Amino acid sequence: MSSRLSVADLGRQPYVEVLELQRELCRQRMTGRQEDDVLLLVEHEPVVTLGRGTRPSSLPLAPAALAARGIPVVEVERGGDVTYHGPGQLVGYPVLQLGEHRQDLHWYLRQLEAVVIEALAALGVPAERNPGLTGVWTRGRKIASIGIHVKQWVTFHGFALNVSTDLRGFDLIVPCGIDGVVMTSVAAELGRRDAAALWAEARGAVVAAFGAVFGYDGVEPAAPAMLGASDAAIRGL
Repeated sequence: MSSRLSVADLGRQPYVEVLELQRELCRQRMTGRQEDDVLLLVEHEPVVTLGRGTRPSSLPLAPAALAARGIPVVEVERGGDVTYHGPGQLVGYPVLQLGEHRQDLHWYLRQLEAVVIEALAALGVPAERNPGLTGVWTRGRKIASIGIHVKQWVTFHGFALNVSTDLRGFDLIVPCGIDGVVMTSVAAELGRRDAAALWAEARGAVVAAFGAVFGYDGVEPAAPAMLGASDAAIRGL
């Protein structure tokens, strides 16, 4: 397996530009130009994304109506239904070669859930899986969503953990197509208002859990040259 994980903190970025960066890194990982697994961490401007399993009923408002509110709607190749990304949400995009881990998509999804559950435990939030559904819950409320795509056993897309997200954004959709789901955040569960400090704690907990769950020998910052793979993708970084 890949013994090292490179972690890139992208800050707050528009969704489409980071999507193109993921695709470029995926191509590099498939061809061997990128030897290490990569974890991109990012906070997005408000956006609604439609996975391959999105049902019309999951998007009550038309894309044009959302666009009029300044929220673009993007169709993507990941699995799953509709989801919302916005400020205060820690989004992780792992670009991993599963051939160096385990070529099993169900295993990979459960590993991502384990990462989030372990990170939340470190933050003092009890979390669990919901049988038959992908994602992570706490006390019956959904706190993290997961949707992936795999090409030649290289992964992209990933997980979204609500840290201090304005949960009203989820009112625009039927999150993950689950009727009646109640969304929550780390801040809401802990009663925390110190968003910057909580973000730093959540980021550290996620990186530590990712390294432990996937068994890396080392976790290090991504080299700037890696992020320069696609100028168009990282404009503004």
